[in-house]
Amino acid sequence: MGKVVGFELSSQEPEKAVKFYSNVFGWDISEPKWDYWAVSSEKGTEKTGLNGGISKGPNDYPHGTRIQIEVDSIDDSISKAKENGAMVVREKMEFDEFFLAYLLNFRTVKIIF
Repeated sequence: MGKVVGFELSSQEPEKAVKFYSNVFGWDISEPKWDYWAVSSEKGTEKTGLNGGISKGPNDYPHGTRIQIEVDSIDDSISKAKENGAMVVREKMEFDEFFLAYLLNFRTVKIIF
């Protein structure tokens, strides 16, 4: 079963978004890596929050809020998503410790595997 493990907020002005979310919600936001600012929403609380990040991408990048879903097999999940109407926006990419792909489902929900 896919498990929601994070979120990503996209902005063409990520520095402004970083300042906004830090000031308004008190989020702890790291220095950027790959135009991605890691976010911890657990600062100063005993409750567990969902962590994520703020990103900036190229002009054709899918903007908005995305959820990150951990799956056992990214290839199987992409195949099943496509069979059920999803569109691949960014093909599978390899990072240091994980793979990532961007899919658009029903033209409204953005999913990251």
